[in-house]
Amino acid sequence: MTWTRRTLLAGLAGLSGCLGAPRRRERSRLDAGSADARIGFVGDVMLGRGVNDRWTDDDPAAVWGTTLERLRTLDGLVVNLEGCIASAEEGERWPGKTYYFRADPDFAVPALEAADVSVAALANNHVLDFGESGLSETLAHLDAAGVTSAGAGPDRDAALEPAVFDAGGLTVATISLTDRWAAYAAGEHSPGTAYTPLDRSAGATRALVRTILDRVEAADPDLVVASLHWGPNWEMSPSATQQAFARWLVDQGVDVVHGHSAHVLQGVEVYQGRPIIYDAGDFVDDYIHKDGLGNKRSALFELVVTDGHLDELRLVPVEIENRAVSLADADISRWLHETMVDRSEPFGTAVERADDGAVVPLGSC
Repeated sequence: MTWTRRTLLAGLAGLSGCLGAPRRRERSRLDAGSADARIGFVGDVMLGRGVNDRWTDDDPAAVWGTTLERLRTLDGLVVNLEGCIASAEEGERWPGKTYYFRADPDFAVPALEAADVSVAALANNHVLDFGESGLSETLAHLDAAGVTSAGAGPDRDAALEPAVFDAGGLTVATISLTDRWAAYAAGEHSPGTAYTPLDRSAGATRALVRTILDRVEAADPDLVVASLHWGPNWEMSPSATQQAFARWLVDQGVDVVHGHSAHVLQGVEVYQGRPIIYDAGDFVDDYIHKDGLGNKRSALFELVVTDGHLDELRLVPVEIENRAVSLADADISRWLHETMVDRSEPFGTAVERADDGAVVPLGSC
């Protein structure tokens, strides 16, 4: 039996009392046993600067530390690639910025391959740090490595194209958008990012998203992901505008909202049975530790699909240390659970304790 886009949603049909009908698609009966999958989502993967310096002359796979084996067990992995992958001889720094992120291809490409990264979201405020040539080289390296990408391209049309990959029998389509660094926005004939105000009250944004989702539907995916680089740094909760936009995306047919940019974990909401990860924090970087924010602690978010049902979101605690990421110890695991309970409380989200971190059930609302 072909596992279609329509059958994914049937597992939620019995929840019709708490589900609103989305504009774009019908929810129908799911055939039990149609698919199982685990798809991972992480926040910023910044492989430049000190991370690059640490691992360029070492084993690139070591940047993933003790998370590597777990990453390799996933059926798919979506990351925000914070920076470009380009040789030092290419590109000039974009004028007027403070921070510039570039990773050496000899390190970054095998590192991404080692972790079996499926999609690199590129709509962010660093992918053009070394100009058009830096972006062009990044796209070429990702393509050669078999890593699909979305959110940036040689023109606006290309930047809006969804990335499609297979995961455990599912076809997954990912769109990537950002409201950060307007100067990087792609034009009709110029390279850049899929930039737009991520605000449901903006008519141009609504029209743009619907255009992108029409492209998504043409791919007939089983699961739709919106990867969003949004909002200011160091905020521990999403704005009202972000919340409204995320829920609106679900109403339009998005199944997973994957947020990042704040560099700290924010809460998780379950809306219409779909997970909204407002900010996944950072997965690997060389940034300084900021007291009280826990920015060196985050999670691997694993979406578990069981018998075709969106079953649960597992939060596996990780820690950034010595410019690498590793599975966290029991103390940080408790911290993760307590932190996510607190930051998800405004959304009424149940965050349960698990041996390896925390779990957000998706089977009820």
